[in-house]
Amino acid sequence: MNGDTGNMITGQQWKQMMRSGARALERKKHDVDALNVFPVPDGDTGTNMNFTIQSAVRDADKTSGATVAEVAAAVSMGSLMGARGNSGVILSQLLRGIAKGLEGHKEAGGQQIAQALQMGVDTAYKAVMRPVEGTILTVAREVAKGAQSSAKQGSDPVKVLKDAYGRGQLTLEKTPDMLPTLKQAGVVDAGGQGFLIILSGWIAALEGQEIEEEVIPASQVEPQPVRGITAVEDLEFPYCTEFLVKGRNLQVEKIREDLADRGDSLLVVGTEEVVKIHVHVKNPGKILDYAIQWGSLHEVAIHNMLAQNEAMAHAQKMEDIPEGSRSKAGQEQESGPVEEKEHGIVAVAMGEGIAEVFKSLGVDEVIFGGQTMNPSTENLVEAVRKVAAKNVYILPNNGNIVMAARQVKDIVTDRNVFIIPTKSIPQGISALVNYNPYGKAEENARTMEEGLSLIKSGEVTYAVRDSQFGDLEIKEGDILGLIEDVIQVTGRERLQVAQETLGKMNWKEHDLLTVFYGEDVSEEQAEELRAWIEAEAPHIELELYPGNQPLYYYIFGVE
Repeated sequence: MNGDTGNMITGQQWKQMMRSGARALERKKHDVDALNVFPVPDGDTGTNMNFTIQSAVRDADKTSGATVAEVAAAVSMGSLMGARGNSGVILSQLLRGIAKGLEGHKEAGGQQIAQALQMGVDTAYKAVMRPVEGTILTVAREVAKGAQSSAKQGSDPVKVLKDAYGRGQLTLEKTPDMLPTLKQAGVVDAGGQGFLIILSGWIAALEGQEIEEEVIPASQVEPQPVRGITAVEDLEFPYCTEFLVKGRNLQVEKIREDLADRGDSLLVVGTEEVVKIHVHVKNPGKILDYAIQWGSLHEVAIHNMLAQNEAMAHAQKMEDIPEGSRSKAGQEQESGPVEEKEHGIVAVAMGEGIAEVFKSLGVDEVIFGGQTMNPSTENLVEAVRKVAAKNVYILPNNGNIVMAARQVKDIVTDRNVFIIPTKSIPQGISALVNYNPYGKAEENARTMEEGLSLIKSGEVTYAVRDSQFGDLEIKEGDILGLIEDVIQVTGRERLQVAQETLGKMNWKEHDLLTVFYGEDVSEEQAEELRAWIEAEAPHIELELYPGNQPLYYYIFGVE
């Protein structure tokens, strides 16, 4: 093992392991993406896991902590905030559990590593409502078993991780036998492969091997900004203040409660030994004076947002606010802070037109994201923080974002956060239609969720690779029709696939058809589809909108 600590891993070595694991995945993320079973453009497992681990490494690099427990805690925080997509969330939960397993340890030997891996698996399984065998969870579980078996024989950390990797690799190769969809596609599980690549990077670091670092443009790593009416925080609190507090018996809830009224965009997360604080304030000194009572301050960063971003903020605000809403927004800014209301809504949208429809239905903050651009947990937290309401409902509107949204409840505790598990744009619309701004929070959440079963969703997109799905032989570039995320139709013409997809949705038996057409569909093409719909079923109410969404030519909702 590389280093001077014999058979124990130090905090500095844990940092090196995380960097090495991240570099390994960065180099092979597209190989992992290629394992995705569906040939449609989607969130991409490798890309989402890469975003997550890169965020974890950035937080680890910021900490000056010397113990393995402190570094692991920083990794946990970073992965929690940077988690994207279901695979990224599961990875963050694995790292979160590993950090729990290493709490209180200055260094870690083979036994501690094995225990931490097992706690990581336990934590990840608890985070998934319906675990499926043949996924990253299965691979991670067997990795932990391999580690425990090796540790019982007195192995050092390198041998423990190698034995764990070996058992995980054997399990990965068996995943096609556990999941028919993997077998049909002729691939192993993408998430499991991504996790083993990270693990291989850990081993390489401990053996002194260098994995060449690829330069990643910041725009590809940093979370994309949350778009909405308030693109930059209220300038009443111009100083963005961020730091770590280290000590003993730190009370996260108490700190969060004490700071709740001292600024804006407050974030307090951590453990009894290290707490990360982020807040926008008028006077950073007062916050630091308060925090130092709890322990020592580290990684203090203060930025004057007013001086740096005032011109850009005004330009972005005016660009994002619909023309008819600008005077109202200006009046609110002049009259001071917006009074807290009872309910607020955050929604994820994949196009400007869809975002405008959401806003018209009462959404306070819209995050631009969806397929191939899943927002991180941090993006969702920022959006929730911008809504001045006691109860905030999040509409993920994509099945690959629901898990990241659920993590927001663990971070935002100064208001009630409700996750409405919408998996499509039409489901998001349905939830908003059932939303009652004057109702009780729990009843609202229940009613919004109950309405999801009443709507059927469909999409028309294209194939990004050759594939076999069921009885369908799919070629790259084919037009695909999906119903509830399952490929049902293939063809070469958009209009034909759209018509056949609607046919399989039994659209003529419903009362309302909503259609959003994408950025690659002209108004003339959309009107051609409208003419066919009205001719085929003039009795059905049709709502046709320019959604401007990427990747998806049409999004359908029937109810």
